[in-house]
Amino acid sequence: MATPAPDSSQLSESQQLALATLTSVTNQEQSDAIPLLRRSEWNVQIAIAKFFDGEAPDPVEEARAALTSPPPSTQSAHRETLLNGLSSFPRPVGISRGQPAPRIVPQPQSQTNYQPSPILSILLTPFNVLYSVFSGSVRLFGYLFPFLPRMLSAFSVRSSPAPSRLNTTGRRPLSPRDTAARFAREFEEEYGSHSLHFFENGYAQAYDLAKKDLKFLLVVLISPEHDDNSSFIRETLLSETAVNYINDPQNNIILWAGNVQDSEAYQISSALNCSKFPFTALIAHTPQDSASSMSTIAKITGLLPPSAYVPKLRTAIAQHSATLDRARATRAEQQATQNLRNEQNSAYERSLAQDRERARLRREAEATELLALQEAAEKRESKERQRQKLEEWKLWRAQRMLPEPRPDEKEVTRISIRMTSGERVIRKFAHVATVEELYAFIECYEILQSGKPTQPVTEPQGYTHDYKFRLVSPMPRVVYDCDVKASVGDRLGSSGSLIVESIGDEDEDEEDDDE
Repeated sequence: MATPAPDSSQLSESQQLALATLTSVTNQEQSDAIPLLRRSEWNVQIAIAKFFDGEAPDPVEEARAALTSPPPSTQSAHRETLLNGLSSFPRPVGISRGQPAPRIVPQPQSQTNYQPSPILSILLTPFNVLYSVFSGSVRLFGYLFPFLPRMLSAFSVRSSPAPSRLNTTGRRPLSPRDTAARFAREFEEEYGSHSLHFFENGYAQAYDLAKKDLKFLLVVLISPEHDDNSSFIRETLLSETAVNYINDPQNNIILWAGNVQDSEAYQISSALNCSKFPFTALIAHTPQDSASSMSTIAKITGLLPPSAYVPKLRTAIAQHSATLDRARATRAEQQATQNLRNEQNSAYERSLAQDRERARLRREAEATELLALQEAAEKRESKERQRQKLEEWKLWRAQRMLPEPRPDEKEVTRISIRMTSGERVIRKFAHVATVEELYAFIECYEILQSGKPTQPVTEPQGYTHDYKFRLVSPMPRVVYDCDVKASVGDRLGSSGSLIVESIGDEDEDEEDDDE
């Protein structure tokens, strides 16, 4: 009896939407897509997975084919196996070489909303108004002629290339971290509080962490539309045996779970060739393949009791634990070698810095010492020039000294002077002689005692003489400063007794003695 051709007009609105989604993704004819959706109980995700990954043969159809057709030959059966793949047969857990596990990063285009700037919004306002008027006209035209939109939509579905997966679940796309938080919240609301520790980020982050720390990544994918979903979670995943084994730190398990109604989990299910829910995959680093490979070392599909679910995980982990232990040991050895090399480099850099600091201090000390020597030499040269100019000035001033008044002159002042050496000198000065003349006599006393120079001496250029002593009258104490205007007669009268007191350059004399 021939099977009647499927009629899309007899389908409900949700079934027509599922049919349009499947045909847009797979480019199938409606006559082939409707039976596939019926076998998948009108679940688009399962139908797409069956289309790309293959589906197990239907026992009823096999029985009918066996009655109406001869048994297939060996070659045709082998060709059918190659066409359908081996995904319909259970893969043994203890595989020696796992399937490559890709790193899935969800597409961000559907998870981000572009917000134009206010200036751009103002510039695009006329286009938005025109678009609103045009879309309103199209809706009015579609309302007046309802058959045209269906024709255009059917034409666009058949002619357009296969787009990305449509979101028919009404769930809002979120970032991987927010999607993981939403899954954990919905999981706890549905099944109550539990002690499982779900990874609080996206699959790619859990993948990277398992690769970095050489741990096992346990991926659990569930579908709320599947009948075995609730039983698997309550009886298997949340069982005491499974929870204790997954949470055991010695097993090094990172648990990541997702709902296939979310974009990220759906992409992961397609990448891991998931054909039946609930689905569990165990991913680990396989150094025997390459230095950075991550492979799926075990897959568990369907509803299994804890007594069968946990041993499968335990067997797979036990078979790969030795490999990961060797990889951890190798990595630890490399890290220790790297740390030792870093410490050696750090010690060398510190020693080099200390040597540089000592060299810098030595150069600074040498430069300071050289500068001090230069300053001392310049100071000595300056003092020597000062002494030379002082001697020249004394010779010049001795030539200009007024002679002592004669004995018969009356307007004279007789002064008794006690020198700094203790010698007492008595000399007469004219009343009109200035006090500066008295100071010059004391300054040039030694030259005057030895006799005035016979050859004329000029005054040294750029030299201003400063007397380093002062004249003091002892009783009562009166200080007579050097004054070029005040006369001796006005200050001392006819006679006086003065003492010479040294002032200034005492410290310089001490420094000269030290040198």
